[in-house]
Amino acid sequence: MKERLTIAKNYIESKTNFRPEAVIVLGSGLGDYGNTVEDIVIEFPYAEIPGFPVSTAPGHAGKLTFGCKEGKKVALLSGRFHCYEGYRAAETVVPLRTMLMLGAKYVILTNAAGGINKEFSAGDLMVITDHINFSAHNALTGPNIDELGPRFPDMSFAYSKRLNKIIDEVARQEGIALRHGVYGYMVGPSYETPAEIRALRVLGADAVGMSTVHEVVAASHAGAETVAVSCISNLAAGVAKHALTMEEVLEAGKKVASRMCALVDGFLQKL
Repeated sequence: MKERLTIAKNYIESKTNFRPEAVIVLGSGLGDYGNTVEDIVIEFPYAEIPGFPVSTAPGHAGKLTFGCKEGKKVALLSGRFHCYEGYRAAETVVPLRTMLMLGAKYVILTNAAGGINKEFSAGDLMVITDHINFSAHNALTGPNIDELGPRFPDMSFAYSKRLNKIIDEVARQEGIALRHGVYGYMVGPSYETPAEIRALRVLGADAVGMSTVHEVVAASHAGAETVAVSCISNLAAGVAKHALTMEEVLEAGKKVASRMCALVDGFLQKL
């Protein structure tokens, strides 16, 4: 894995000397944010970068964009990778870890999630305060990359309280209602059963999804500050009264895009 990351990093450095300050990962239905970058320096399709996986998930463009946004040097990862696509957990974080090796210190994650908390509604935005990994997967499995972080990193502060305060402040100024809660990670690709959702609720999860957790672990391992926001795209199985579909998830992402863009823009301004 270290060799794979080094090859990807060296390839990118052969094309540009751009050094991102922040990495923004755009989840399902939220990829249009990439079109708002004012000064694009260079773009790479994932398939062009040696060592990068290729994104197959619906609503994921599969490209890396370097540019400037709200006065910050940013790397936009339009599309991510999931274990349900057949990738190992360590493979899903190759793009993010490459950006961290290039010097990024801040990580902004977005995703689409199912609402477990009965007070939530489709279209809500939820700041993730913690997570529960309901899989047997961990992005750090395998030999440790000492240059990135320690063998046994602490996860107590994986979600930066400082960055959460900043995003809360932006939401108040923009008049954007924000939920806060715990994210439950399930591998997928099938949506959860009603019984699983009831179990997740009892165990303390407010929303559930199939991404993000491995990226948070990788970012925390490398000492990067992380903030993560879920679009509650639908109510989870047993809460919703209809069958769940990917089309519903993508449509919800489009509906909240303007709020998510305002939130991320304001956050970058204050960062």
